[in-house]
Amino acid sequence: MKDPAEILTKTPDIQYQEELKETSPEAFANIIHNRRSVRVYTNQRVPPEVMEQVLEWGLMAPNSSNLQAWEFYWVQNPAKKSQIVEACFNQPAAKTAQELIVAVARLDTWKQTRREMIELFAKGQVPKSASTYYEKLVPMVYSQGPLSLFGFVKRLVAAFVGVFRPIPREPYSRSDMKTWAVKTTALACQNIMMGFSAHGFDTCPMEGHDSSRVKKTLGLGRNAEVVMVISVGKRAYNGVYGPRVRMAKERFIKKV
Repeated sequence: MKDPAEILTKTPDIQYQEELKETSPEAFANIIHNRRSVRVYTNQRVPPEVMEQVLEWGLMAPNSSNLQAWEFYWVQNPAKKSQIVEACFNQPAAKTAQELIVAVARLDTWKQTRREMIELFAKGQVPKSASTYYEKLVPMVYSQGPLSLFGFVKRLVAAFVGVFRPIPREPYSRSDMKTWAVKTTALACQNIMMGFSAHGFDTCPMEGHDSSRVKKTLGLGRNAEVVMVISVGKRAYNGVYGPRVRMAKERFIKKV
């Protein structure tokens, strides 16, 4: 296969299979039901082994091209934790939390992950189209060039070719790369919150924070974007402020 895009359109000739674990809709429904944005926590500790396992579950989330453009900071240092709480405006969901996790989207680590994927492919049997995809197509798709000039050229080419056939379009710019990385990281955040719910603990995804102060506390540069701060703990009796409110499903679920 000479065309790297064939990894998207042709089924490779492989016989790989995985064992499926037993599940139940009822158990998952309970996890979904129990997952609420909890604003006040008790003093009950979250065992370190639970934190470790759930963070690993986060890394199992689907992500674009398996480039894993995420980082998760489990804030253990008391001084840094205090600074993160302050950056979250001292809201109860942060102030009473037993643990804080800062979810960060990375715009620059895809290059390292791409190299590691190619190295892994060299050690095993993978379809040629897969290695070609990472060698040729990934740099073309995610590179933007200085001042996003390469991205601008890609936009012009896609606009022309797209008249005649479907073509991959975004990302064309740093802003597009931010959207790309944040989407991937948000998928992992959902895994994390569902994971804590499965363990009987609660979470609150806080977008209400001073991202500049959070980045300063963690020593993050311009290629890191704070997606959310997730607080973790056991809900207090007044931890949930009211019943879950959702509008009519017909507003959001469209059958076309």
